[in-house]
Amino acid sequence: MLLSREQTALYFKDIETPIGKAINLTIAALVLLSAGIFVAETYNISDSVKFQLHTVDTAILIIFAGEYLLRLWSAENKLKYILSFYSIIDLMAILPFFMGAVDISFIRLLRSFRILRLIRFIDRIYIFGSIKTEDGAIFARILFTLFAIVFVYSGLIYQVEHPVNPEGFDTFLDAFYFSIVTMTTVGFGDVTPVSKIGRLLTVLMILTGIALIPWQVGDLIKRLVKSTNQVEIICSGCGLAFHDADAGFCKKCGTKLKKD
Repeated sequence: MLLSREQTALYFKDIETPIGKAINLTIAALVLLSAGIFVAETYNISDSVKFQLHTVDTAILIIFAGEYLLRLWSAENKLKYILSFYSIIDLMAILPFFMGAVDISFIRLLRSFRILRLIRFIDRIYIFGSIKTEDGAIFARILFTLFAIVFVYSGLIYQVEHPVNPEGFDTFLDAFYFSIVTMTTVGFGDVTPVSKIGRLLTVLMILTGIALIPWQVGDLIKRLVKSTNQVEIICSGCGLAFHDADAGFCKKCGTKLKKD
């Protein structure tokens, strides 16, 4: 049975029903697998293993492309969807596959952006059932933001620096190490970029961290201050633990709250 546009859009957003949860968890798992393949390919592996990884990665990208087309087809306002943040991230995740056919080498830099697709799932904090409060969700978002910045810039710096500086940036781990010591301002100086693009990416990485992390930490502090005026009333519908003292209904799902 063919699904309507409304049903298709619902399943991509839904994390409550078994089908919706299965779809979203599968997509998240494929994003992680694709990121793992990208890292593995930076190491000295046999041609047969490299071919197998490339085959799996190609299959994942085809799935991503199909997902993007389905999201576009099911969107009410297609132009708004195309210009949305998540759509742009999705498009950057699949562009290397399609643009590679015309030999645009720089487009490979976008491969590391696939990890950013997980932002969609960080916002849906109840997908794994392990984060029950808004404070926990914000904290998880801060950690993921930091990891995503390091991962993306490590991938970009590796692809730029490895051809001109293979001793300093031999594998993804070398680039990851460089990003960590740079982001934490330790700066041992044992690994440094030699190309102008690599140095520019290093500056952009530092500026990105300075701009995003304090902003999200500030959001967390605001939430913590707000939570001091809340009481623990566990919602029977969604499990949200804290609500305003005078709340009669859950602010997330609308279920009537049972107060002692």
